[in-house]
Order: sequence, then C-alpha cells, then structure tokens
Amino acid sequence: MPGATEIVGGGPHNVGVQVITGREEDSGYTIEGPAGALRGLSRAEWAQEVRRLEAAESPRWVLPSVEADYPALAEAGVRLGRCHDLALAEGLLLAYEGREGESRSLRAAWARANGEEPPDDGPAFGEAGQPTLFSPPGPGLPPGVTVAEAARRVLAAQEKRVAATEAPGRMRLLLAAESASALAAVEMSAAGVPWRADLHRELLEERLGPRAPAGQRPKALVVLAEKITDAFGGRPVNPDSPPSVVRALGRAGIEVPSARKYLLQDIDHPAVAPLLEYKELSRLHSANGWAWLDEWVAGGRFRPHYVVGGVVSGRWATRGGGALQIPKVLRTCVRADPGWKLVVADGAQLEPRVLTALSGDRRLAEVAAASDLYARLAEALFSGARYVPLRPGDTRDDRSRAKIAMLSAMYGGTSGEAGPLLALLRQRFPDAVSYVERAATAGERGERVRSRLGRTSPAPSAAWRALTGGLAEDAATESRARQASRNWGRFTRNFVVQASAADLTAVLLATLRGRLPSPAHLVFFLHDEVIVHTPAELAAEVADIVEDAVLESAKLVFGEACPVRFPMHAKPVDTYAEAK
Repeated sequence: MPGATEIVGGGPHNVGVQVITGREEDSGYTIEGPAGALRGLSRAEWAQEVRRLEAAESPRWVLPSVEADYPALAEAGVRLGRCHDLALAEGLLLAYEGREGESRSLRAAWARANGEEPPDDGPAFGEAGQPTLFSPPGPGLPPGVTVAEAARRVLAAQEKRVAATEAPGRMRLLLAAESASALAAVEMSAAGVPWRADLHRELLEERLGPRAPAGQRPKALVVLAEKITDAFGGRPVNPDSPPSVVRALGRAGIEVPSARKYLLQDIDHPAVAPLLEYKELSRLHSANGWAWLDEWVAGGRFRPHYVVGGVVSGRWATRGGGALQIPKVLRTCVRADPGWKLVVADGAQLEPRVLTALSGDRRLAEVAAASDLYARLAEALFSGARYVPLRPGDTRDDRSRAKIAMLSAMYGGTSGEAGPLLALLRQRFPDAVSYVERAATAGERGERVRSRLGRTSPAPSAAWRALTGGLAEDAATESRARQASRNWGRFTRNFVVQASAADLTAVLLATLRGRLPSPAHLVFFLHDEVIVHTPAELAAEVADIVEDAVLESAKLVFGEACPVRFPMHAKPVDTYAEAK
C-alpha cells in the first residue's frame, strides 16, 4: 500500500475508476489524483483518460466496488493493473473485527471512519439497475461530502484498521489479492469462456431429441417417463416429483426416505434404470438445455457473472449461469478458437496440502511431495499390515481409505469407517490432525477462527448460543445442544482449511494476472482450477507461467520455507474435455 499512487474518480454517485450509473442527472465523470481533478468528462473521455494514466503511471486505483464499477471499462478494453476494492476490503475487515453483519456501503464506511454509528442501509447488489455496494439508495453521504473525499477517508481508515490486525502483512496481501481477483473476475466475464453453441445444440438433440416447446418434455424424457410408468405396472408416476417416486416404490414394497440417486442406485427394481437415466437427462435439460444456451451463450462465448468471496469461506460463487458446475458432458463444447489453445491447470488435492502447510506437519509434508497425495498417504497409513474394513465385502482400495481418513480430518466425519481411519491418521500425523481439531474445539466454544491471511469465520447465531450456553432442562435439549456444538465445530474445522485455500488461489489469480503475456487471458476459475485462453504459439510459455505462479503464490502465503509441494500441472488442449 505505501508508496503507491492513488487515483480516485467517478461521477456524482461514484468513486474510483467508476463506470456508469445510468442516471440522466449524473453530470459526468471525475478522475481525482495527486495532480488534481478532471471533472465533467464524458464516458468516452473518461475511459480514454483512465487508459492514458494507466499506461503513464501504473497507479493503484481506488474503486468502491470492482464488481459494480469495472465492467464497462473492461468492455471498452481498458485494463487496470492494480486496485484497492473498498467494498471487499470493508467486508474482510468487518469480519475480522466481528462485525460482519454491518453494511459495507460507502456512507456506512464513512460513518465508521468518523467514529459515528453506521446506518443500516441494507444489502447491496452491484448489478445494473440495482444499488451498488457503495451507491446505496437514499440520501447517501452527508451534504458537502463528495464521494472522492469519502473514499479517501475510508481508505485511510481501512489502512489503520489493517495495521491493527494481528498480522498486518498477511492482511495487506489478502486485500491486494482479493482486489486483483475481483479485476480478474470482471475480465473473465468480459472475455467469456469459448463455447461452441453448435456442438451444444447437437449434443442436446442427440441426447434429448428435438427441442420441445417451453413447459413440455423433450422426446427422450417422454419415452423414459413412459418406461417408468410401465415398470410400476402402468400406474402413472411423475418422475419430476420425488414424492410421487417414493410413493410408487412404497407400493412396490420398497421403502426409501427420498428419491435421491445414491438411495436408488442399489435398488433391484425395473424402474430404477430409467429413473436414473431420466434424472441425468432432466438435469441436463433444466440446467444446461436450450433455454440456458439462449440466455448465457452469445458470440461464441459463455459469460458468467462471478461473485468474488461469494461464499463465507472466500470461495467464489456465480450469479446465474452455473459456471462453477460445467457438467462433464458439455466440456467438449468449451473449445479454443482456431489458432489458440486452452491451458488448463488443476491443483491436485489442494486442501490436504493446505492443511499440511498450515500445521507444519513435516511427516505429512513428505507425503504431500508426491503428485498423488492419497496414494502416498495410503502407503504411509497401511504399509506393513493391510487395513481390515469394518464392513464385510468392502472392496475399496487403500487409496480410497486414505482419502476417507483425510476428508474425515478436514470435515469432521466419524461415522462408520471414518472414525477408525481418522484415529489412525491422528496417530501417524498428530500435528496436522491436532491443527483442525483445535479449530473444531474453538468452534464448539463459539469462538471465531481465521485463515492463513486473516479471513475470519462468522459467529454462531444467537439461537445457537442460547441453546448451547445454558443449562439443559431435559435430556433431549442437552442432546440438541451437544449436536449443535459439534456441527459448528465441524464448520470451523473446515473453515481454516477451505478459507486458507481461498487465500492461496486469490494470490495465484493475482500473480497470474500480472504475468500472462498479452493477448493470453484468464477465462475460467473454479476453486482450484484455472483456464487460460492463449494463442497456440504461447501455450508452452503460459503453461510454465502457471506452474511457476503456483510456487510463488505458495511462498507468499505460507512463507519462503514452506515445505509443501502444490502441484498444478498445466496442460495445453483444444477442448476442456481433453484436460479431464
């Protein structure tokens, strides 16, 4: 932060490299920096000046909300090198301070910066036609206070709050990485994922038949629905209605609590096969069928709207489009342009490696040196004597059991085989297991836990505290209290790992953004996976950059002496399907 040139700009309701409000009363755009202010600029003039300043000075831009403010600039081809996102920073700092329920609006942040009670001006969305994070409805800032002035005051207050944290250097890294990730998210939406709509349509017709009118089933689903009804003796069954399926199975003497796939797949009944096929095709039709294609794919690109930190642990979410769930069957539609390649990189077993780095468990670090952590973990756990399964006939191999043991440590599973496997893992790798168990114990007490860089878990609800904090009146209440306490402990147990993994991937995105050679660009991100769209002649260079960026990011997050290997093999391919 210190030493960076800061430039604040915007229109009457905006700040930073602020884009457009869509309001006729806006009197133009302003850019305000060390050399003074330019006011009353048209949108085109303003974007041109931003581009000039970016090229000449490489400033750190201060934006109220990258999600709301950067899209128009990205669409105009203006790329910002670095920024400080006031909204994201405010949210992270509020959570750190145990105030995550408070508003992140500019007027609320202004009030806090001046020692005043922040107004409760409700949620903000940052979408077109909706109030942005720092442009809430209502009167806004006090009379005479400009948005640029408020932004400078909030920025100064945020920097003081960062300095007061337990590890200011880590928090500064987190805020910088989160802001850069927000820039990358907007740029990915603007660039779009290369998507062959013609192949998508062919696939839908091949699997579902011709497109049916809205509200009607495609031919393949009609045929399967008839087979399901026939299998139940001709009595009509609605395969789209789980209760209808459960009742039909009950009439056949098969009791199931729901119609979920994992409950159906082991049932011996002629209706099960068409039911499972119907579920698969129905999901394809509803989640990624013709209507999805019409809404989300245009000009050969799928453009989802990413929400940085949309999950409490720091993981991303999407606003519509289901970008984080591209089904396997459609990955062949994600196809590089002619003369280009997709460089796909997937972090292998990221969260177990993050746990290893967090805990400093040297013995587990030796295991994590292997490309397949679970296979090497199986050798470490079961060498010398084969593990005897609890259930006769269980044919899972040692690698599968090693995975169960590790997931049980990170998620708190103890039922069935998980308990004994976790006990074995605790015996062999006590430092790693005790790290997450301490986090679980803190959660059971209602305490907060933090990620490596300072993301902070939310506090449990008042209802939780009321249930777990008093004397139980009866055995049933005591049981509920213990269960609630254990559940929250499982949440905090996983939070320290998942949120630290989000720290690492945020730094990775920031690093990649700064290193990729033009015109190569990020087009997709999913927790531990990135896709870069690049000219074919740059593909090998980009693959090397991705792998180097992972090493650098791990050192930034976990320190130069981090003993853990984070393999992320980058593979140039023509289609996403080839990488999986």
